Amino acid sequence: MSSRSKPNLFKGIGLGLLLFSGFILYRLFNDPIKQELGYVVRTQQPVKELLPPNTDFSLTIDKIGASAAIIQDVSPYDSKEYQLALKDGVAHASGTKVPGQGGNIFLFAHSSADLLTAERYNSVFYLMHHLMPGDTIKLWYQGLEHDYLVTEKHFVSPNDTKYLTTNYSVETLTLMTCWPPGTTFKRLIVLAKRSK
Repeated sequence: MSSRSKPNLFKGIGLGLLLFSGFILYRLFNDPIKQELGYVVRTQQPVKELLPPNTDFSLTIDKIGASAAIIQDVSPYDSKEYQLALKDGVAHASGTKVPGQGGNIFLFAHSSADLLTAERYNSVFYLMHHLMPGDTIKLWYQGLEHDYLVTEKHFVSPNDTKYLTTNYSVETLTLMTCWPPGTTFKRLIVLAKRSK
């Protein structure tokens, strides 16, 4: 290799690394910025009621623009099973209740996926941190609408499973996602009580 071609090779490698770094930064920040800007725009306008994707088992959260099918009876302990379910919507933890049964209805979804799978996986709960006590979450189950009012929000350790295993005396909807979005450092838990 001539001494002239070495600098050109290094320039080519440098340019390639620069382009790759730009692509990584774009993937990291594009979706979160779009979602947060969308949320800000929605808060400046009257809340638009979302339609559920189906009435068999789904949810809508108008405040954060979330609308997704719910995949029933997904093991929260089997990564392969729940990752597959989360491609199609929100997962309903097996062993927990369904709307109208009382007790704990436990749903979980991505807040954000990693760079390589971001476009394949849902990020339904990305804006869940904006939910506050009094906000409404709607579930549809077997053709009926069930409304829940947010009562609590917690940031907990990934090892804290009490929100999954607690059987509440009042019908309670428990939503869980990872926090901060795109990481697995903590879990964000939102609890909502049945209102109608």
